[in-house]
Amino acid sequence: MVKSLRRLGVILTGLCLLASPWLAATAAPPPLVDGLTRAAPGLDRQVLEHALAAMQCALKHGAEPAQRLAVIDYAQPSTARRLWIFDLQQQRLLLSDLVAHGRHSGENFATRFSNTEGSYQSSLGLFRAAESYRGKHGYSLRMDGLEPGVNDLARERAIVIHAASYVDPRLAKTQGRIGRSLGCPAVRPEVARMVVDQLKGGQFIFAWYPDQGWLQRSAYLNCPPRKGAVVAQR
Repeated sequence: MVKSLRRLGVILTGLCLLASPWLAATAAPPPLVDGLTRAAPGLDRQVLEHALAAMQCALKHGAEPAQRLAVIDYAQPSTARRLWIFDLQQQRLLLSDLVAHGRHSGENFATRFSNTEGSYQSSLGLFRAAESYRGKHGYSLRMDGLEPGVNDLARERAIVIHAASYVDPRLAKTQGRIGRSLGCPAVRPEVARMVVDQLKGGQFIFAWYPDQGWLQRSAYLNCPPRKGAVVAQR
């Protein structure tokens, strides 16, 4: 399924480049956007709309539905609760908590992102959570990036969700930020098991930052129609 989604991403990217970098995104159903906005008033509605649009695009092109969606807003500081996990069927917020970014992505604010191994930077875009495992950080979760050239090397880079003691709000008082990872969206040890269990097995994860290059070329935010449909240009 992941390989199929990656091939889909390559096709979508090609279609986007052939048509326009500003294709109309697949809109999420308004009741879902409204319901999740009410459940998480601290999450920027535009960020949520982009996350749902990316997910809807994947579903539109054959991805299996998910029960839950995680959203990371890297435009917020590391000291903010910038990770949200939603139950999509019940339109319920399951968690809002801290999440780390890569040490080379920035200090308190992440501003640089990469798909390159050894960059120690976070990646943007749409991911699919994969299998859980036990590694050097304990109970962890592998992620497969779905966007070619943006995050599709996540597995090769060992970009995973794991517990980290440095994801601690008390550090903000001494260093102005929480600790940083090697690119992984690390979480507090107190919530790590819950995060892994809620997302493993194919749930969607969406990492956001208003990077104009990514916004213009993302195949999932600029979703082309199915073959044979008319491309709606802005």
